[in-house]
Amino acid sequence: MKDLATTANIVATSAHDGQTDKAGTPYITHPARVAAAARHAAPAHLAEQSEAVGWLHDVAEDTSVTIGQLRDQGFPEPVLAGVDAMTKRPGEPVEEYFARIRANDLARIVKNADLDDNTNPERLDKLDAGTRDRLTTKYQRARALLTLTDSAQ
Repeated sequence: MKDLATTANIVATSAHDGQTDKAGTPYITHPARVAAAARHAAPAHLAEQSEAVGWLHDVAEDTSVTIGQLRDQGFPEPVLAGVDAMTKRPGEPVEEYFARIRANDLARIVKNADLDDNTNPERLDKLDAGTRDRLTTKYQRARALLTLTDSAQ
């Protein structure tokens, strides 16, 4: 495997090919920003793995690529566990999803970067008012769930 972050970038770029975000921008720009922010926010010993999870954080949820396929490509177990923790299951209560993220250091780092990117005013300003309001409420709740402690549940 090439370096971990480069390989994750290649996989994510291929998997998200042709996808756009709610504003019509190529979707891969979101994982790129999340990966860079996660690497910057992570402690040094988790920086490369955090960047890789940042690139891959939406791959298993929003494309046909599976965790098993990522394993077959040689991604290490901590990265796979981080991506898996970030992958929302159909019908899963949001509280369970965030409990899983909080329990995984890489997922927690990446989810913070993901929420920061999703709530960036420059991105939100490109959306219609209804979508912007709906997402603002959703992301406020997500931020609250991400910062819960196990004793606060």
